[in-house]
Amino acid sequence: MDIIYGKNAITEALEVNTRKINKIIISKSIHVDGKIQKIKELAQRNGVIFQFVAKEKFTQYNELNHQGIIAFISPIEYMDLDEFLSQKHNNASVVMLDGIEDSYNLGSIIRTCTCAGVDAIIIPSRRNVQVDSIVEKVSAGAVNHIPIIKVNSPTGALKKMQDTNWWVIAAEANAKDNYYDVDYTDMNFVLVMGAEHAGVSQSIMKMSDFQIKIPLLRNFNSLNVSNALSAIIFETVRQKMCKDLKTKR
Repeated sequence: MDIIYGKNAITEALEVNTRKINKIIISKSIHVDGKIQKIKELAQRNGVIFQFVAKEKFTQYNELNHQGIIAFISPIEYMDLDEFLSQKHNNASVVMLDGIEDSYNLGSIIRTCTCAGVDAIIIPSRRNVQVDSIVEKVSAGAVNHIPIIKVNSPTGALKKMQDTNWWVIAAEANAKDNYYDVDYTDMNFVLVMGAEHAGVSQSIMKMSDFQIKIPLLRNFNSLNVSNALSAIIFETVRQKMCKDLKTKR
């Protein structure tokens, strides 16, 4: 049983109601505001036990920004890559993460991808942070709204995707092409974002169909990976919306 914490993350889990919540504990010391009241109502509707407990019960979770509320919940269910690829996709987008080490970055990326309509996120089962309570909190519950695929071999997964008509796009600070120079509107693509310090691995760079960069106007360290992902993925959204608008005219 995993834990999730914070009002927004728990509210999202209760509203989606796809994972079993065993119990919710709420500190007696916090103010019962509108969000807590909504959580109580959702818990009652879903048949979830909730208890008001002494604040001392939260001592072991003091390192977390739990806002005085914690839920004990079943782990997220990862989607199988073959199952995802068996579905029909038209101009779909997937984000693959290659060695992300920070839970806050992963949570932010999941939230951004959900808002941008990305079809799935792929993470390696090793040498990459996994979905944990911090990720779920930072994502504001977005982990419940987007398929997350875990793979043992990122290169093997990408090869399988290329064999089924997906294009691989690697984000690399030293790439020749700018991210806005690629036409994202006529292909299924998987965008690979690399580790915070090491970037995309050389094995993935070699097999990528496109390599793109974000041009920086000052000689400064590159963007945080979640910020970089936001810039690129919303450029793909902009292009798709512009194309749809032209088609409707």
